[in-house]
Amino acid sequence: MKAKTHYQNGNGNNGNGGNGAAGDESGGSNSPSPPPSPRRRSSLSFCRRRLRSKPYSNLAGGVIFRWNLRYLFVLSLLYVSGLIMCVGPFSALVGQTPPPPGSVYRSDEMFRRLWNHIQYDNSSGLQLSSVWRYRRRLKEQKPCPNSTYGLLLESSGPSGYLIVEANGGLNQQRSAICNAVAVAGLLNAILIIPSFEFNSVWRDPSKFADIYDEDHFIATLKDHVKVVKELPQDVMERYDYNISSIPNFRVQAWATVGYYMGVVYPVLRSQGVIRISPFANRLAMNVPPQIQYLRCLANYEALRFSAPILALGKTLVSRMVEKSSRTGGKYISIHLRFEEDMVAFSCCLYDGGESEKSEMDSIREKGWKQKFKRKDRVISPGQNRIEGKCPLTPVEVGMMLRGMGFDNNTSIYLASGKIYQEEKHLVPLSKMFPYLHTKESLASPDELVPFQGYSSRMAALDYTACLLSEVFVTTQGGNFPHFLMGHRRFIYGGHSKTIIPDKRKLVVLLEDKNMSWNGFKEEMEAMLAESDRKGMIVPRVKKINRKSSVYTYPLPECRCLQQSRSTPVDPAMHS
Repeated sequence: MKAKTHYQNGNGNNGNGGNGAAGDESGGSNSPSPPPSPRRRSSLSFCRRRLRSKPYSNLAGGVIFRWNLRYLFVLSLLYVSGLIMCVGPFSALVGQTPPPPGSVYRSDEMFRRLWNHIQYDNSSGLQLSSVWRYRRRLKEQKPCPNSTYGLLLESSGPSGYLIVEANGGLNQQRSAICNAVAVAGLLNAILIIPSFEFNSVWRDPSKFADIYDEDHFIATLKDHVKVVKELPQDVMERYDYNISSIPNFRVQAWATVGYYMGVVYPVLRSQGVIRISPFANRLAMNVPPQIQYLRCLANYEALRFSAPILALGKTLVSRMVEKSSRTGGKYISIHLRFEEDMVAFSCCLYDGGESEKSEMDSIREKGWKQKFKRKDRVISPGQNRIEGKCPLTPVEVGMMLRGMGFDNNTSIYLASGKIYQEEKHLVPLSKMFPYLHTKESLASPDELVPFQGYSSRMAALDYTACLLSEVFVTTQGGNFPHFLMGHRRFIYGGHSKTIIPDKRKLVVLLEDKNMSWNGFKEEMEAMLAESDRKGMIVPRVKKINRKSSVYTYPLPECRCLQQSRSTPVDPAMHS
């Protein structure tokens, strides 16, 4: 019975934290014990005593009764006082504990309080040309491996055809394509141009040729991996001209080279064709240098955006440079993940109260069915915010950048989908940075028509504009910023030129009602310096023992690709 009471309490206490009832049941009561029983005597002596003391019995009984009443009253009073002293403060502690620092969204309130200070603080404008103080001195790379190396070195020709189906959004698909090239080189297979799985969230039916230059992809890889657009007729005939009839090989996530060689390769040799779906993170980061080189080659050379995307992407960049004349043609790009679906998926709450909570619950139910209602799923918005898992709002990004020293003359390119409650949330950012631009504001409606309704093509335009900015700000992680950071490291001499906010620290500062603008600026300047330091990090890679992503940290392996170039890098052409 005692254990059952403790379990039902459920708050980690010993059962005495409620109204005291649990303590009574467990033997821990402070109520008075009953008076002791009289000593046993013989019935005769007892009767005689009663007869002798009869004249005084009424008086003595009244005195004893009144004394017992006082005794009980005093003990009861002490008992109640003890409950008030012990249980009262404990209940107040449980029911009225202030929320942990950083768990409550008060950024809009903070902005309104500090707006006058922000508005007139342009005295210490940070020049975009002097943001990055650290410079990466890249060590001389050892002789690069022979990139045409095939682990199998089969003299009898290719081992078969490799079919992959890339899943996810633009950059998860990009990861799958690069991994597919590496696996094809590993297995000495002929790669079929990857197909894209239709995603219920992204809802983009685009094919490979709609996003990337297919012919350029094939031509760039021809001396390393053979790529064809479709299976030959004899193989298609064998499977009734239906690729889905080809047995699907379920490869484990982050599969090693040994797994591919020992498990996948024999099947490929015996069947002549193999299909792997889904195919994203299906190859470990630890691979031989020759295979890693194929990843680099695919990512930075072979994958060039299709002509329509490339043309409009260059136009957006040139217009941003033109509009950034006040800052020498340099601009900041921000990847703002404050779209409706991202806010819902993060399970974070802002300042919308119950209506916002109800709206987010509805969006989660519509987009992910019962995923967020499983018994093992605990939705804790405050804890998510403390742990830095909540997307930054436009006002939070704006205050951070102004605190770092970027003044209101700074031009900003905003890479984003439709902002959640844009008419409300985007106003403060526009007040802090009047020169705020998006692809929709830079391009005419006619120019955007071919891209409307295709999320991956729109993301490719954002990717190009962000790639060539002087400063890139990431706010929520994911494949998009990870690929961009790596790409920028590749073309900017090893430095990513990226601001990565310390969101755990930021949410605490933005909730502090006593925080002054000067104090906030000091914290933001330190945060910028830390981003500068981390932007030049090159992880240690001993032989093939790599744990970090080669797409985010392409050096030192992809340095070989830079050394093999005979012409300077044209970032726009290789985006």
